Amino acid sequence: MKVLAVSISAQKGVKKINQPQIKVLLEQGVENDAHIGAEPLRQVSLLAQESIDIMKNQGLPGLLPGDFAENITTEGLELHTLPLGTRLRLGPEAVLVVSQIGKTCHHGCAIKQTAGSCIMPTHGIFGRVETPGLIRPGDSIAVERA
Repeated sequence: MKVLAVSISAQKGVKKINQPQIKVLLEQGVENDAHIGAEPLRQVSLLAQESIDIMKNQGLPGLLPGDFAENITTEGLELHTLPLGTRLRLGPEAVLVVSQIGKTCHHGCAIKQTAGSCIMPTHGIFGRVETPGLIRPGDSIAVERA
């Protein structure tokens, strides 16, 4: 289980741009991301590469990490099956607590308009920052069940 990519965007409702690292701030979210401080339950968004692959197999082969506006793309972990309250240690410092599973896909979602469906409402999860720190691609993920 590892972090595959980390991403931010300067505005809401657009794809996020992959970064060499992100910094998560206590009870706020991702530094320099458009969603920082916006919603206490949705501070950091996560989506598994395995979920992105489902959409690729439905006719969208060019999808990349960040295209669903997720901050963290993971590999080797079925995120959407984790119970609320699960703690995720990402790398040596950061700890997120799963605070929401899924979301309502807004009408203007580019993926939904193109493919007719979007994986984020059922497979995307959100975390609250319990312990701040840096997160980088390649960082390991440790799961501590609720």
